Amino acid sequence: MAVLATPNSATRLSTWHLQQARRHLTAGGIIAYPTEAVYGLGCDPWNQQAVNRLLALKRRSWRKGLILIAANYTQLIPFLEPLTPLLAAKVLATWPGPITWLLPARAKVPHWLCGQSSQLAVRITAQVQAAQLCHIWGGALVSTSANLSGRSTAKTALKVRQVFGQQLDYIVPGEVGGLPRPSAIRDALTDKVLRY
Repeated sequence: MAVLATPNSATRLSTWHLQQARRHLTAGGIIAYPTEAVYGLGCDPWNQQAVNRLLALKRRSWRKGLILIAANYTQLIPFLEPLTPLLAAKVLATWPGPITWLLPARAKVPHWLCGQSSQLAVRITAQVQAAQLCHIWGGALVSTSANLSGRSTAKTALKVRQVFGQQLDYIVPGEVGGLPRPSAIRDALTDKVLRY
């Protein structure tokens, strides 16, 4: 049963509400939270059952892969092959920020994250609450837009509730960043832009 939290103050939001989100993530739950442009759905990336449930909620195929967000590069290290100095300079110059990069994934990264690719989509988020959530969680989180696949994305907690009802475990209150659309996605190896 989803809990739609109502913040009373910025302090309560950054402590109690985010700790509640962490509690649900630890239990294998799915949460919604604000990102740079839209609300995102997230879960523990290592928990296959949670990821499968998230994909079923969105009606999205695992073959497309998922995005991971993190508060810092250290949280992405378990998922990525070491970056060359040139690649690191290019990618890290854009973070934290709204650029999602496709980077070579470690061999141990589960197929439900990469889909049919050998690369993984990752971003160090610039959205304060999303970064706080990653800090409190202690690692990277799945971050996919809070919508049914092919439908418009939710930009408010209320819209998330209207779309998903009681199917989510927790909705972190807050406001999305000021970007007009979800993060751009670029292939770091080829510089191809997959999403503007």
